[in-house]
Amino acid sequence: QVQVAESGGGLVQAGGSLTLSCAASGLSSATPTLGWFRQAPGKEREFVATINWRVGRTYHRDSVRGRFTISRDSAKNMAFLQMNSLKPEDTAVYYCAAGRVDFWNTNPRQYAYWGQGTQVTVSS
Repeated sequence: QVQVAESGGGLVQAGGSLTLSCAASGLSSATPTLGWFRQAPGKEREFVATINWRVGRTYHRDSVRGRFTISRDSAKNMAFLQMNSLKPEDTAVYYCAAGRVDFWNTNPRQYAYWGQGTQVTVSS
C-alpha cells in the first residue's frame, strides 16, 4: 500500500524560503515517480517538480526552475521540495503524489497516490 504525507508548509514573506517534506511508504518499481503539485484557489492543480525514485532524475516546471529543488533520501523514504526566492504567486496548497509513470509525466491525473496537502502562503 503506497502512502505519502506532506509537512512543512507555512507563512513566509516574499523572497523567503521553505522546505516541504514528504514521507513515503510502499514505493516500489511499480511506483517509480514521486512528484510535487500545487493548487491555488480557483485554479487547476499543476505540476511543480517530479523525481524518479530509483535514479533521482528530476524535472521542474519552468516557473520554479532555479528557485525550487526536488530531492529524495531513498534510505529514509523521504522526499523534499526546497523552495527559495518565494513569490506571492507560489501561494497554494502543495501536494506530494506518487505514480506508476515516468518522471517527465506532469499530468496530475496520472498519479494515483496523494497526500492531504500542506498550505504555503507567501506574503508580499
